[in-house]
Amino acid sequence: MGKKGISYRCAECGNEVAKWVGRCPECQAWGTVEERGDGRPPIARVAAGAPSAPARPIAEVDVEAARARKTGVSELDRVLGGGLVPGAVVLLAGEPGVGKSTLLLEVAYRWAARDGSASPSLYVTGEESAGQVRLRAERTGNLHEGMFLAAESDLAAILGHVDAVRPGLLIVDSVQTMSSPQAEGTPGGVTQVRAVTAGLVALAKERGLPVVLVGHVTKDGSVAGPRVLEHLVDVVLHFEGDRHSTLRLVRGVKNRFGAADEIGCFELREDGIAGVPDPSGLFMNRTLEPVPGTAITVTVEGKRPLLGEVQALVASSTLPQPRRAVSGLDSARVGMVLAVLQKRGKLPLGDKDVYTATVGGMKVTEPAVDLAVALAVASAAQDVALPPRLVAIGEVGLAGEVRRVTGVGRRLAEAARLGFTHAIVPPDSGKVPDGIRVLEAGDVALAVLAAQRARA
Repeated sequence: MGKKGISYRCAECGNEVAKWVGRCPECQAWGTVEERGDGRPPIARVAAGAPSAPARPIAEVDVEAARARKTGVSELDRVLGGGLVPGAVVLLAGEPGVGKSTLLLEVAYRWAARDGSASPSLYVTGEESAGQVRLRAERTGNLHEGMFLAAESDLAAILGHVDAVRPGLLIVDSVQTMSSPQAEGTPGGVTQVRAVTAGLVALAKERGLPVVLVGHVTKDGSVAGPRVLEHLVDVVLHFEGDRHSTLRLVRGVKNRFGAADEIGCFELREDGIAGVPDPSGLFMNRTLEPVPGTAITVTVEGKRPLLGEVQALVASSTLPQPRRAVSGLDSARVGMVLAVLQKRGKLPLGDKDVYTATVGGMKVTEPAVDLAVALAVASAAQDVALPPRLVAIGEVGLAGEVRRVTGVGRRLAEAARLGFTHAIVPPDSGKVPDGIRVLEAGDVALAVLAAQRARA
């Protein structure tokens, strides 16, 4: 039992327990339960005080000071909702080595190159030395006299650099390596991360200074540190990408100044990182002749339709249990589609090895790709190529039916823009854009027949 008058509370989610435990029973975080004081203080009445500024009608509030300023990196501005708002605090989280520092060096360079003398950028690194960051900036061509660099891990020192440089943009890499002299604990701990973030948020709001924080992620991909970290900041971005692919995605998770479901596409190169305004070409394998086992679909990432290619290979198996290998797709949904093809589509796959994958490192988990997977597998099993200008969009159910998905019109418009002339979609999918012919299919078997008619 806990001591009389003593309570215990989780520093991450605020859940209270009767005694100390190593793991919070509410949020499952380890080492976040802390002892509180002797009981709760009595509720006291607060006397009215003088306001800092009188309240005004909302229509009279000046919004010019809160206008977003473009960073110079168009794909990042797209996710931010137009650029960085003065006083905004942005948290950019991602796995080690994905390219967070490279992207932010590009942002610091573009910001300084536009107006470095009047509004320089200050890059504070706590993970690397100043020389290491300087070498990376030289390799990627991001050197400018308006860029200032400091290797610090103390919050008070950062504030001193801000007073000296008076930057228009502050980048802190990373928040988990910083410490505050006014908080206990080690850098990266719950108390320190919360104190450092709160201090930087106060700095940003007081001076109207946009601040970008780099954050670490845990093994499951969530932002490391207390959950309150995401509540303190204005924008939360996730930087994603496969180590074996050059494609990088910046995904908006929280945004107080714009849409929270937007994505930006980048390509990581030896000489830096570059935005990809039309990334569909990265996800398709352009060949001169159609190849059996390939199908094109249109997926939606945030609000952005992207064309992607699904490939399948069906081969005879000598194993008692044939192999099922999946790359870039949801393995559970692929297994379901294969079972539907065998049962409802009368396609013999029980003694076959089936391999399915996407092209270009694309990861697709939405159900709208089911129909493309089914047609790619059927094409590979029959060794007959699908038409080269055909896209397939639809969710496949266990009864073999092809179900409607959201945003079919927007997906078809993107396919038509890129030169595709035919599409297999579920019935009653809405208005069809000009330049593309739609073939409706109510089930998987009819979809295979529709693909054959389109080929003819």
